[in-house]
Amino acid sequence: MQIDPKINWRDISANGITLHVAEMGQGPLVLLCHGWPEMAYSWRHQIPALAAAGYRVVAPDMRGYGRSSAPAAIDDYAITDLVGDMVALVAALGETRAAVVGHDWGAMVAWSCALMRPDLFQAVAGLSVPFRARHPSAPPLALLRADGREDFYWFYFNREGVAEAEFERDIPAAMRRVLVSGSGDAPEGRALGLMVQPGGGFLDGVEDPGAALPAWLSAADIEAYAEGFRRSGFRGGFNWYRNLDRNWVLTAPLQGAKIQPPALFVAGTRDGVIASKMGRKHQEQMDAWVPQLRAKVLIDGGGHWIQQERPAEVNAALQRFLAADYAA
Repeated sequence: MQIDPKINWRDISANGITLHVAEMGQGPLVLLCHGWPEMAYSWRHQIPALAAAGYRVVAPDMRGYGRSSAPAAIDDYAITDLVGDMVALVAALGETRAAVVGHDWGAMVAWSCALMRPDLFQAVAGLSVPFRARHPSAPPLALLRADGREDFYWFYFNREGVAEAEFERDIPAAMRRVLVSGSGDAPEGRALGLMVQPGGGFLDGVEDPGAALPAWLSAADIEAYAEGFRRSGFRGGFNWYRNLDRNWVLTAPLQGAKIQPPALFVAGTRDGVIASKMGRKHQEQMDAWVPQLRAKVLIDGGGHWIQQERPAEVNAALQRFLAADYAA
């Protein structure tokens, strides 16, 4: 499927930066927040479907990605900045409410939007990454270190310049390796791992599939991502990870707070994030922290890039949820 030519692309000033957005449809506003390492392009199947269902759909290249602003400073990527971008984007679009849908890191932004501004974000859906309540005693990297898990990829992504160099060495190959090995189509025993060996890289052990791409991913898709990362580089996306412990400090006033708006969670059963020990724990705990969680939709055989791999199932789940709790 080629991207719908009726999607309108434009730049919007918001929160002191420029956000490049894809926009389509009329009706109540739905924001789509992508994760790492993607762009608004990752929502190419959802934008027309939700617009056809009666919504005004806006998907930005998030801060640090694609054609949006990519500040160099690590401190410019705190969760308060990322939520602030979405708050300002709603205002710049002339709207007073929105539903927010996020995938991967974008899911963390979406959950945080609903947590911090439930008056503005009146429905929330998280894909692949469940809501994670703030730990009361220590920040995330400190908890991992105490558990002897310094090989977890978050530490590798915190190594300035090292992670960037690995991915920027051959951007199309890096994107093929990440997207295929993190998908439900990854060969058994050769899925993308979340651990990085000392002295190694994130992509070690993951072969470049070359032209042997799964049906949901085309060479044109790879080039769309590669073009975006040639423009922005990877530093902005990695800077999101470099604020993990700082975000813990900044969100202290939200300790114990619950997600109040109606919510939905969608993931693939072959997603390494939710299959991990940490992912399973947070998924199980969601009912306590998200009292209006309408459903946990687990798509059999789907991997981490669920909205791209299984667009029909994801679109159906989003449309059911929005029709019930954020009607067009």
